[in-house]
Amino acid sequence: MFDRLDSRSLLLFLAVADALSFRQAAETLQLSQPPLSRAIRELEERLGTRLFDRNTRGVTLTVAGEKLLPYARSIAKLLREAEAALTIKGLPTNLRLGLTSAVEPAWFHGLAQRVQARHPGTIVSTFSDTSPRLVRQLRAGKLDAAFIALPTETHELEVRELDQLPMVVAIPSRHLLAKRRRIGLADLAREKVFWFERARQPAFFDHCQTVFSRHGFAPSKLREPSDHHVLLADVANGKGIALLPKSFTALRRAGVVYRSLVEGEELSVCIGLASPADRQGVRETLVEAAIVNRHS
Repeated sequence: MFDRLDSRSLLLFLAVADALSFRQAAETLQLSQPPLSRAIRELEERLGTRLFDRNTRGVTLTVAGEKLLPYARSIAKLLREAEAALTIKGLPTNLRLGLTSAVEPAWFHGLAQRVQARHPGTIVSTFSDTSPRLVRQLRAGKLDAAFIALPTETHELEVRELDQLPMVVAIPSRHLLAKRRRIGLADLAREKVFWFERARQPAFFDHCQTVFSRHGFAPSKLREPSDHHVLLADVANGKGIALLPKSFTALRRAGVVYRSLVEGEELSVCIGLASPADRQGVRETLVEAAIVNRHS
């Protein structure tokens, strides 16, 4: 009976259950999709029941999968607690830290080095990705903590808000609006606006849409490139304008100027530190390092 379940299979099941996508779960686990699908099928065969329904519309949990999910979460939590109990001063030897790609990397400059300088026995490994993917990696036990953009769905994780970055406008330097110091959403109504896909940051996307609706802002939208340097090049070439967190003003690009957005505070991106509840030592260390980082 007990050889039907093992911790590895449960963690693979949990990754798919959290993502409801074999492709996204495989990316989180740093696996290719075929071995993950094969492992889930083998688990289902051992248990004698399907855990997921797979069809052209996506992946959903079966009744059996719903029953297994809370047990899998509990076991994953116990495994994290056991690992944490074996670390020194609450810090693992290799601290796996996620950094959101939603803000300009300059916000994190020197943070890992500061942690390592204060804790010589710890090596900080950093991984950059979208906030939802970082959250999935935290839940899968692949990361110890992550700096994420808020709002993001963070159920069962401890989150500490650390900073708030108003939205600014990145606009071609030759544009007529570039002569102004502050620009409102109403001024951009006829502009083509680069905007990110909802899948990259669902909660923040919905928050922005609420603000846009409140101000009657419904511009023509262009798909935002994932590479920020490509995005700024497109802005410089007059293809459209971009709304970005204030941290991006550290990126200089010929032909692009940044202007304050009247509704920038309403559209603010918050930076938060997310971690499992049992990573108190990690949280305290990273919060201290981040606060010092912002004021140094």
